[in-house]
Amino acid sequence: MSRVDVVMPQMGESIAEGTVSQWLKKVGDEVKRDEAILEISTDKVDAEIPSPVGGVLAEIKVEAGATVEVQTVIAVIETEKGAAVASPTLEKSADDSVAVTPAPVAAAPGGLVDPTPTPAVEPHTPAGDGGSETAEDRLRRRSTPLVRKIAAEHQVEIETIEGTGHGGRVTKKDIMLFLEGRASAVPAAVVQSSPGRAGIPREDRGEIVHPTVEPWPGDRVEPMTRIRKLTADHMVLSRRVSAHVTSFYEVDFSAIAQIRQDKKDDYLQRGARLTFLAFIVNVLSSNLRKHAILNASVSGDNIIYRQPINIGIAVALDWGLIVPVLKNADDLSLIGIAKRMADLGERARSKRLSPDEVQQGTFTITNPGGFGSYIGAPIISQPQVAIMGVGAIEKRPKVITLADGQDVIAIRTMGMLSLSYDHRVVDGADADRFMADVKSDLEQFTASAV
Repeated sequence: MSRVDVVMPQMGESIAEGTVSQWLKKVGDEVKRDEAILEISTDKVDAEIPSPVGGVLAEIKVEAGATVEVQTVIAVIETEKGAAVASPTLEKSADDSVAVTPAPVAAAPGGLVDPTPTPAVEPHTPAGDGGSETAEDRLRRRSTPLVRKIAAEHQVEIETIEGTGHGGRVTKKDIMLFLEGRASAVPAAVVQSSPGRAGIPREDRGEIVHPTVEPWPGDRVEPMTRIRKLTADHMVLSRRVSAHVTSFYEVDFSAIAQIRQDKKDDYLQRGARLTFLAFIVNVLSSNLRKHAILNASVSGDNIIYRQPINIGIAVALDWGLIVPVLKNADDLSLIGIAKRMADLGERARSKRLSPDEVQQGTFTITNPGGFGSYIGAPIISQPQVAIMGVGAIEKRPKVITLADGQDVIAIRTMGMLSLSYDHRVVDGADADRFMADVKSDLEQFTASAV
């Protein structure tokens, strides 16, 4: 028999640790190559991890709920001698075990995780009790080679940067934010404390402490999942750092409703379901180019006007909320947007998103109307400066003016849009001009644009 180590995979270059959410197999179970054996959660994404080889799950080294550094051995699979992937890059130890890591760093075609194994890297262990750790040892333990290279190029002392990774590890994102802050004459304290906290000053972002209450007899107490805890912290921090203001606009979607009805079958045959949200994303992407301040971020005393139009679309899952990002939305046609949204949503629900697909959003949409909500006032996703809420779109009575000037009550397809924006950099006039253009484009959408 040959023993194959399964290690915590690197789910993106800036991610240094992962949490075992649950084991899908138990010790003694037979597993097939590429069959999902566990679920993990990181600061960016949840994912199912496939077995690198076929065999029997012989040992589970990291229990559900535990968080460990990437490349930590989390399980052992026993397989027939020589049945492991034959690769000259795999190093066997004296006990004939092979370290193999699944590689879900990027999604393969169709969104499936690429199961090709890559060699594991032995985690560095700090000096034990009584041992003397040199400055070089400490530097290597607190950073990666890439981070050290960037630090050397910019003459930065890594020890001066607050690391957000496991055990204070300095990630690539930490050092890049540090450099952005230095270039903007922002104090070194303005660094990222954890994902979603970019650009939040130390005094504002502090450690979030949620008040505790006593459970009553008969109550059920459950610890927050990792994704729920991250969401809770991020929402509190966003309220703390951004000056939230929300505007509300009523939109007549009747023209779009008619287009959807006329084009529905045609689009289904072409592999896309034409939703109201697809039209909204299409209109937003063009207007974010015209109203660049809504596609910006705040960096100290500077405003970063983002070049790409990357629209995050919140997806409600049974275990929390995740926001896949539609990259370069302004380059996509309406049918392209519809197809891409459907793909991202499906893979979000099946935990097959790659880390890159939930990062670098420049504007976010949340759709509470899908559950029947009239409208809401969403919280901004840092470090963005605006988020749109889409209320329920349904038939309602509406006063309209006919060509002869007579007012009548008609049945129209109506919906509410809200825009929460950061009043530090977005003035009310900016937000209202943007929303007025969005409203106008939606109400005047023509079939020729489809």
